[in-house]
Amino acid sequence: MAITKEDILSYLETATILDLNDLVKSIEEKFGVSAAAPVAVAAAGAAAAADAEPSEVNVVLKEIGQSKVAVIKVIREVTGLGLVDAKKLADNVPSNIKEKISPKEADEIKEKLVAAGAVVEVK
Repeated sequence: MAITKEDILSYLETATILDLNDLVKSIEEKFGVSAAAPVAVAAAGAAAAADAEPSEVNVVLKEIGQSKVAVIKVIREVTGLGLVDAKKLADNVPSNIKEKISPKEADEIKEKLVAAGAVVEVK
């Protein structure tokens, strides 16, 4: 007779903490694994990944450059603002062009603005 998943779960429900501790130690010895290591490694990896790349960033216009009209056109394109509002953003540097967006989208917007002659920072 094969042991089923339900048999194992039934045993785990009725086992004492000492029985479960012995079971974990036996599994660790038998298969050469550690029950604690993957959790610590995963948590450290997740923290490092979180520090490495933020999930939301802002695109900040630092300088307009020589071609103000081209920069305003790009601002209108990426924000959907009207001419007057886009011009206000361009005139009042530093100004946030877009906030709380993905890093990928921010890089695309930055490329467009830099191509138009602006100086842009992604924060």
